Amino acid sequence: MKFTLEQNHKAELEKLANSGMTPVVIAQRAKILLMKADGKSASSIAEELDVSRHTAELWIKKYRARSEEDSIEDLLNVEKGRGRKEEITGEAKTWLISIACTQPKDYGYAAETWTTKALTQHINKTAVDAGFDRLATITESGVYRILDKCKIKPFRIQYYCERRDPDFDDKMHNVLLVYKQLQMQFDEEGNLLPFDEGEVIHVVSYDEKPGIQAIANVADDLPPTEENGTIKRDYEYKRLGTVSLLAGIDLQTGEAIPLVSDNHNSADYIEFLKILDARYPKGDTIRLVLDNLKVHKAQKVVEYLATVEGRFEFVFTPKHASWLNLVESFFSKMTKQMLKGIRVKSKEELVQRIYTYFDEINAEPVVFHWTWHLDDIDPTESVKTETLLEMSS
Repeated sequence: MKFTLEQNHKAELEKLANSGMTPVVIAQRAKILLMKADGKSASSIAEELDVSRHTAELWIKKYRARSEEDSIEDLLNVEKGRGRKEEITGEAKTWLISIACTQPKDYGYAAETWTTKALTQHINKTAVDAGFDRLATITESGVYRILDKCKIKPFRIQYYCERRDPDFDDKMHNVLLVYKQLQMQFDEEGNLLPFDEGEVIHVVSYDEKPGIQAIANVADDLPPTEENGTIKRDYEYKRLGTVSLLAGIDLQTGEAIPLVSDNHNSADYIEFLKILDARYPKGDTIRLVLDNLKVHKAQKVVEYLATVEGRFEFVFTPKHASWLNLVESFFSKMTKQMLKGIRVKSKEELVQRIYTYFDEINAEPVVFHWTWHLDDIDPTESVKTETLLEMSS
């Protein structure tokens, strides 16, 4: 018996067979009827669609036995909520990503950042009201895939340094100019060239490292053994207080200059300046590269500098640009080599071991050189220095 499709039925079946939103099983039934209408046998249809011959014959028979009132949807059992879910539209994905790019606190939650679970729960709860019904049932893995494809990671925080100094570029250039001129003071073999007569300037990179903790064990460390090759340490410990390190690096000799104190206030800073004053020959200029801490410009500091007028010059780094100060590299090295995991029996022991570390460093000093972005710096420019006395007046 010849198999024919009504013209309006054929259009509906083609739509169901080709739509990405049609459940797979419904699309398969529509294809069986369309292929039969093209004259193919039940056996060839079954082979091509990878279904049983019985299935192909069943739906051909159902179509022939339909009543005039039956629609194609009724015939193929197209039921809402069954089969493959509707595809997520680009607009829905955009809305989901916009939510992910906000913070949970914007919606009254306590958390600072989303977790995939929390974000998915919020999307499920609010999607219908936003007009995106499909997202009401999206899973965590579905949310993750959408975000991952756009490289959005709302559950991670990456820190950066905001440029809050309007003169950032000029101040950075000035610091780099100091480093460029220092570079010119060394020959090709790294040896420091003699100073020009009457123009002796000692350059010191200075900063503070506050809050170094004195921590004591409550039980002795156990040394490595054949059974356990690491030092074993009891988890409990006792805090004994903190100390602050004020330090400078002579950028021409590599020598490190320490002052350990309980604080790092203006009196401590003045004490460090006195150490520098006693260290270098009278009449030489001492140029400090340092940050904008208020202590460095305190009234007591200005009063001290008035007693040694012309002795010190200051080159200040831009605000929030401590990375421009070479002493930070020294502090990083010190943390890795000496402070990491340190245990002491008293604050006095901590202080002594810090000074011992500086003695060890100065036995074979290493000159710190800045090499990044110096090619465009003209070493014949004049470094802009501050004396603080002029500022205070």
